[in-house]
Amino acid sequence: MRFQSRKNITLKHLLIGGQKQIGIQFQADKVLQSMIKELPALKWSDDYGMTYLSNTKSNLNAVFKLFKGVAWVNCNYFFRDRPLKANNGPLDIEGFRNRKRSPGYRTCPEDFFQKLEVKKYALNTAKTYISLFEGYINYYKQEEIMSLDESDIRNYLSHLVQTNKSNSFINLSINAIKFYYEVVLGMPNRFYSIERPRKEEKLPVVLSQEEIEKLLGKLSNEKHYSMVSLMYSAGLRISELLNLTLKDIDSDRMLIHVVGAKGNKDRFTLLSRSILLRLRKYYLNYLPVNYLFEGPERNMYSHTSVQKIVKRAAWKAGIRKKVSPHTLRHSFATHLLENGTDLRYIQKLLGHSSSRTTEIYTHVAVNVLGAIESPLDSLSLKENT
Repeated sequence: MRFQSRKNITLKHLLIGGQKQIGIQFQADKVLQSMIKELPALKWSDDYGMTYLSNTKSNLNAVFKLFKGVAWVNCNYFFRDRPLKANNGPLDIEGFRNRKRSPGYRTCPEDFFQKLEVKKYALNTAKTYISLFEGYINYYKQEEIMSLDESDIRNYLSHLVQTNKSNSFINLSINAIKFYYEVVLGMPNRFYSIERPRKEEKLPVVLSQEEIEKLLGKLSNEKHYSMVSLMYSAGLRISELLNLTLKDIDSDRMLIHVVGAKGNKDRFTLLSRSILLRLRKYYLNYLPVNYLFEGPERNMYSHTSVQKIVKRAAWKAGIRKKVSPHTLRHSFATHLLENGTDLRYIQKLLGHSSSRTTEIYTHVAVNVLGAIESPLDSLSLKENT
């Protein structure tokens, strides 16, 4: 039988009656509906809106055998141990395993740490998940983790709201909790009905070109200047900057190749001619080997160190805005927009999947707002005497 590209089924882990099940999800299709009845002991779940059968190796093999050559079996939700980014190096979280802790403090289970390592989570994400999940399990110190249900999670989220935690903090806490139950234990959809707070839509902090010039002027260290000016001139995230290697700098085409960025996507962005000259001078002084910017042991430069460099330079420059490395990326995009660059090109340079993400810069671009006249100014008003 010829393979029908439009036919596909998706496998999902379910936990029903305390037992692991194989959920089978697909769009209404007479062929698939007829075939699926051949699977052993098949049942239907109203809660999940899909058929399921006991999670055993023989049942899983039966699914693959039944649909071979007829439909594509999507296992992206079922086999979840692949790394998030294949090019990520090993995750070093031994410090979390071996840290000193106060008596009675509950740490993450070992399988939580192992799953972070297997999937090669970014270090900052791993730190966040560990911290937030431990906040959750220490709120219920006397309870077994597996005994906690949706009601307990809602009570904990209410506690976060009452202690004035931000929407972002609460959403990350939900992600950390779901990571354990869904990814570590392989039970997706256990907490499918947990409500999330609405995402806060804050405008980005942007520096003027004059403020960027003042900030760079406070960087006397050659490496520090090269890192900060490269982030601004190319619109790089801090992780993208620190993952750069020498071969990513294409001086012939005046481009920077950003490999494995957010969403595991590659892209090209601008290489400034002025920064290229500084980079050549920096290279001769530091002779980097593994990364363009390296730490003392030729390892990746520290995220925290870059953050401190940017904040210290901004403070010395007399800038009292809340400045971070990401502020440089926001400023890059805003200044391009103010100089007339099409929003679609800015989207490509930043690596945004959706134009809606890039459109936020129209709210802070001076020339866009300055071109709009207030309706009050069109009125013929007499001055008060």
